[in-house]
Amino acid sequence: MLYYLFRFLDEWNIPGAGMFSYISFRSLLALMLSLLIMMFVGKGFITYMKRKRHIEKARDAAIDPYGVMKKDTPSMGGIVIVLAVVVPALLLGRLDNIYMDLLIITILWFGLLGFIDDLIKLRGNKDGMKPHIKILGQLALGILVGVALWLSPQAVVSENVEKEKGESTVVYHKSEARKSTVTTVPFFKNNNLDYYEAFSWIQDGKTRRACGWILFILVTTFVITAVSNGSNLNDGMDGMCAGNSAIIGVALGILAYVSSNIHYAAYLNVMYLPGTQEVVVFLCGFIGALIGFLWYNTYPAKVFMGDTGSLSIGGVIAVTAVIIHKELLMPILCGIFLVESLSVMLQVWYAKKGTKKGVKQRIFKRAPIHDHFRVLQNQLQPDIKYLIKRPTTVLHENTITIRFWIVTILLAAATIITLKIR
Repeated sequence: MLYYLFRFLDEWNIPGAGMFSYISFRSLLALMLSLLIMMFVGKGFITYMKRKRHIEKARDAAIDPYGVMKKDTPSMGGIVIVLAVVVPALLLGRLDNIYMDLLIITILWFGLLGFIDDLIKLRGNKDGMKPHIKILGQLALGILVGVALWLSPQAVVSENVEKEKGESTVVYHKSEARKSTVTTVPFFKNNNLDYYEAFSWIQDGKTRRACGWILFILVTTFVITAVSNGSNLNDGMDGMCAGNSAIIGVALGILAYVSSNIHYAAYLNVMYLPGTQEVVVFLCGFIGALIGFLWYNTYPAKVFMGDTGSLSIGGVIAVTAVIIHKELLMPILCGIFLVESLSVMLQVWYAKKGTKKGVKQRIFKRAPIHDHFRVLQNQLQPDIKYLIKRPTTVLHENTITIRFWIVTILLAAATIITLKIR
């Protein structure tokens, strides 16, 4: 909203009004505003939730190795995260941009989905929303995003083209941006993959292109569902999910900025995506909100984000990756989320396999994997066989969280490096 106001003032040559035309200015302003909203509104939110007794009782896995039990901690802190992201986006973003609109819809949709889940839990049902309903909500948003990108005339791509010039190769971009289902593939020389190529056996061009978009929508839906669930599982320790997601947000912000600048895109030999500079503005608000949340969420946490926060965070990360055509990089960038999800699936599979044999067995001491590192040996059930019991000594929650952050930083750097490794 302020963008349009100051653009109008700039036409009247009002000093300083032209600053809002710079992406760097609006992005940093969004980061500062979201950070301040999170810090100041967060304090009042915690006080209100404690007064209303909207608290989350930590399970036994949340027992600190030094015997401190986290209790009477307010949940649903994701409400403030959503607020701290949406307000800067509305004030500083261009609302006529399809990418900005989709990201705002995403965080509100997943925020509402998580809010309902948290509300059910606070009312006594520990299981929360039924899994199939949650999955349907995630699938619906995935289909909406995929179809919107298919139909929107703004969602176009200008692919990189290599031209031999003497002994060197010059990269430039086609002058005409077009609708495309192309995406970035790591470690391949061409670095691009078009979904419609999977249907090369179809002779009719229009039919093949339509099939490519349908495949794109299916991949989009899968990525959004997988990443949001992975983020949800990663939210199990103080500062864990917020810290990891902020690091991932920085990496996505770099990729979005490079993709939105035709010169940087040509230099790095990646596709040019007009309009994705608004994604950078949104992500800066997203990063600021997560850093501000850490003010209250680091050990010992004064508030938990709940599903309201973890689902919306994962949704934003996944939709951003789809928008900038980097969804196939998610297994690397969101490697922590992937490992958390795989640990749960393997744990369930191994337990069911043992049940069929009449044996109680587990792979990890506890899943998701971050819980495995903070379980004492005397907490293990004697009638269950554990495949992996190491480490025998329990790690402090802070140690686990920071080490997971370090791994995410390495994965983020590796994701960006893939742009040049071919």
